Amino acid sequence: MFNCRSAIIGLALLIFGGTGAAQSVAALASLGRDATPAEVAAWDIDVRPDFKGLPTGSGSVASGQLIWEDKCASCHGFFGESGEKFSPVIGGVQPWDMETGHVANLTRPDYPWRTTFMKVATISTVWDFINRAMPWTAPKTLKTHEVYAVLAYMLHLAGIVPEDFTLDEKTIRDVQARLPNRHGMTTDHALWPGNEFGGTKTPDTHNVACMKNCAPMPVVMPNPGIRNE
Repeated sequence: MFNCRSAIIGLALLIFGGTGAAQSVAALASLGRDATPAEVAAWDIDVRPDFKGLPTGSGSVASGQLIWEDKCASCHGFFGESGEKFSPVIGGVQPWDMETGHVANLTRPDYPWRTTFMKVATISTVWDFINRAMPWTAPKTLKTHEVYAVLAYMLHLAGIVPEDFTLDEKTIRDVQARLPNRHGMTTDHALWPGNEFGGTKTPDTHNVACMKNCAPMPVVMPNPGIRNE
């Protein structure tokens, strides 16, 4: 739990340091307070790949289409194609990808798209992002059942669930088992699943710094079609 008082005291130690730190901290000890359970709950909204943190709720494909057209299509297109401003959400997934758990088009250098449902390996990631960041103009305004419904509609657009599907905290686990790129995520970084779930214990930090005859640093060239004001 975040503790405002501890944060202030810790900051004071960094600022003042030395033997005078104790006196300075004593003057600040009465400042701040512990965060209330309600304040913590307002920020503690993350959903893990094992679905810990996922709230109870449900939403159908049909209701999700209405919400999508009202709040999502202006940015992401009516069919998830997203136009020119955002990366496409839907596309590039074939029926056999749901059997293998690897999206075949990701191995094709000639394939022009890299859509959300081609790349994502955990459906909880999509639920969590919609819940905390969408819609772009009013993040965190969707109700829980609306998040379920919007995601159900996206899954239908991607060909993963039928049009009469209802997504909830139970059926989302069935979706994970059919997610087209569910086997496409590396765990070598040891961030997930980690020791708690028997994952990789040694982080992927074995890169060796180049000391001589190194390749030149890459330079990002400006797009000639964009004016810098």
